[in-house]
Amino acid sequence: MRRPTLILGLTLAIGIAFGAFGQRFLSAQQSSIKRTELMKTAIAGMEGKEAVMYIAELPPGAAAGKHTHPGEEFAYVLDGTLTLEPQGQEPKTYKTGEVFHNATKIVHNAKNTSTTGPTKVLVFLIAEKGQPLASPAQ
Repeated sequence: MRRPTLILGLTLAIGIAFGAFGQRFLSAQQSSIKRTELMKTAIAGMEGKEAVMYIAELPPGAAAGKHTHPGEEFAYVLDGTLTLEPQGQEPKTYKTGEVFHNATKIVHNAKNTSTTGPTKVLVFLIAEKGQPLASPAQ
């Protein structure tokens, strides 16, 4: 009776250890992008829409993960370099001073491929009112 209890306990301990390690690994893969909302306002003549301006910051080597935005996204790279990977299209890299546009609900990933410096992007979003700035996508 003692041996099955010992084996069960050991199996449980190993399972918990692997679960904790797996959770930590998966959490490290999550988006490390920081979005700081600067302004949100209704748009006259566009019922159900709002304008949102925010700063997106990605530390060195970070990726936002595949996601979408609830509206048209217009962006200006304030600092660093950003590689944008729209689903089904070739990746494109933008440097400080360059601009880009993402259409509504297009699945994409954004990466800071630098290993030394952060990337900061000023984003202007015309979105459906009350929606999150970004939503994870598959």
